[in-house]
Amino acid sequence: MNSLTEYLAFETTSRREYINITSRVEELVCQSGIQEGLCLINAMHITASVYINDAESGLIQDYDDWLEGLAPHAPTSQYRHNHTGEDNADAHLKRQIMGRQVVVAITEGQLDFGPWEQIYYAEFDGRRRKRALVKIIGE
Repeated sequence: MNSLTEYLAFETTSRREYINITSRVEELVCQSGIQEGLCLINAMHITASVYINDAESGLIQDYDDWLEGLAPHAPTSQYRHNHTGEDNADAHLKRQIMGRQVVVAITEGQLDFGPWEQIYYAEFDGRRRKRALVKIIGE
């Protein structure tokens, strides 16, 4: 079995951003030379997420509105976690809803997606450097 491990770096300019990382992951699959296997992508921070869905701007805004409705950032005093000096309790909750990681099959050297599927890195407490892990295994 062969493997490739890479770390994608992100430094967002706003608190919440949704970044399509599909092409970056596809490049890594190609670089790995793996024809049959699995590709794991996970956020390495507890206030970020990796998920798969449609790359449609209306849907991305719907996600953002929905998450902000479920766990609004303000007022920050509503969260006990923020009483420790943090202001990102909402980001932890948003990450819990959206998940930590995805796994995509590799078939004939390509990510084996369903129609419209794309990989996203979602940042909920940005404006500083963060990472996602890409681990590709197979033959």
